[in-house]
Amino acid sequence: METLPVANPFGAPVYYRDLVSSTMDEARVLAKDGAPHGTVASAGFQERGRGSRGRMWNAEGGKNLFFTILLRYGGFDAVPRCLTLRTGLALSLAVEDLAGDLGIRLPRPVLVKWPNDVMIPLVLGESVFYRKTAGILTEANGSAVFTGVGVNVGQSEFQEELRDRAGSLAMAFGPLSPRAPLVMLEKTLSRLYREIETPSAAPSWTERLDERLYRKGERVRFRVGAADAGNVVEGILRGIGRNGEILIDTEGGTETFVSGELEFGGTAWGR
Repeated sequence: METLPVANPFGAPVYYRDLVSSTMDEARVLAKDGAPHGTVASAGFQERGRGSRGRMWNAEGGKNLFFTILLRYGGFDAVPRCLTLRTGLALSLAVEDLAGDLGIRLPRPVLVKWPNDVMIPLVLGESVFYRKTAGILTEANGSAVFTGVGVNVGQSEFQEELRDRAGSLAMAFGPLSPRAPLVMLEKTLSRLYREIETPSAAPSWTERLDERLYRKGERVRFRVGAADAGNVVEGILRGIGRNGEILIDTEGGTETFVSGELEFGGTAWGR
């Protein structure tokens, strides 16, 4: 395991391996060995990277960003509320930071799909479509919290079943430097630090996230609870509540949900 020369505002090391089972597993080992708050485990490729709801995170090795950050808190009450959503907000801002550095003007803002995906706008023909570019998974073990992130950076081809849903920074920005995953990591850590370590320095995260909520104001299908629960609600996505819950206007009124998943749909806007 090598230490990367990446600026980490958490003041902890950033480790890297070419190949791991998952960065989440690596971070758990580091936690057992006493690694400090803010330690990062990153990799060139994950053999068994995990996404939300038990799915595998499939992405091409050597071109993308995979990492897990270890966060230590004194107790459950000290953990930042809605950490996964706030990480998504940080990621969306980091993507826009990178675009700005490259002199690229995105056609639409980067959005967050509740509760744990980041969506990037891609120009296809005369329309702008959103595609999933990053995913987040948060797990906890006692006072240690592990937030795993996968970002499609340089990958431009995806397996057939993902082609209408997946996107990447390269697809939005054009060809990127081989260092782009490291640059993206640094920008993400910077934004995440600001969001969860110095929250008073920015306006309400709920308001800013609500403005970036994927499919807000549209009719959606929401699968409540576990993936196999079979309970689907349809209505207009109103926004998120003060504790990160999703709000959907149904025929019976506004309903609030704290677990579940928006069924995927590609949103398009005319240019």
